[in-house]
Amino acid sequence: MMKQLICIMALAFTPELAQGFASYFRKCVRGYHLLNAEPIKESVWEAINTQILTHAGCTVYSQASGSHSPGSDISCSAGNFSNKSVKYETPLHDHFNISSYRLTSVCSASAPGNITDIVAEINRRKNFQYYSIIARDEQLTKIQYDWFIIPADHPLMDPSSYTWVPLIGKRGKNKDSQIGWKTEPINGSSMSITFSMSSQLWISICITDEMKQNYIVATADAKKQTIMDYVQLAENHPEEVEV
Repeated sequence: MMKQLICIMALAFTPELAQGFASYFRKCVRGYHLLNAEPIKESVWEAINTQILTHAGCTVYSQASGSHSPGSDISCSAGNFSNKSVKYETPLHDHFNISSYRLTSVCSASAPGNITDIVAEINRRKNFQYYSIIARDEQLTKIQYDWFIIPADHPLMDPSSYTWVPLIGKRGKNKDSQIGWKTEPINGSSMSITFSMSSQLWISICITDEMKQNYIVATADAKKQTIMDYVQLAENHPEEVEV
């Protein structure tokens, strides 16, 4: 309960809404894994996130339905959400990487650009208030999930918080040439852009105790063992005969 209260203060959700988020997250994870052994990620997370919001009492106005367009994925009465699915990079659950926009319009190998324009372009595309991130740890017999809701203007998510420097190649034909941009780390977190990867922005997040306390909305575990398949599900819910 204390974690939920801290989260409410950080994210400005009502106690009822925060409790609904936690309850329906666990139910949706369990429901999904009754049928599926594969982890929850990408468009599946968007669909599940929409169900959680709806059951918790939010009105969902629109969702991207798996579209790869940058920006908001879910628009609802609680705000606009950008959905991300990530895998923890360490067993300590203290680090993950988020892929973000492609920035070829403002920086590339032929035109590296300037960081003022790049930062402005990144922030211009933020038509959402929250990152809704499902982070997973895949173990031998189970998958552990954490659901983060992080404000889009959190300093670690804001490119203007960082000091940017050119990323210089160290070998091959790109040795000593600029191959992208990177930031100096802040509390272990950083951002980077690599021209050869369509100038895609990557956000490397170090999960501090403050982030765990303030922004993990819910957690859930799921066994890597399905309970039924689609045929069994259909047989348990026969079609209604039209009159």
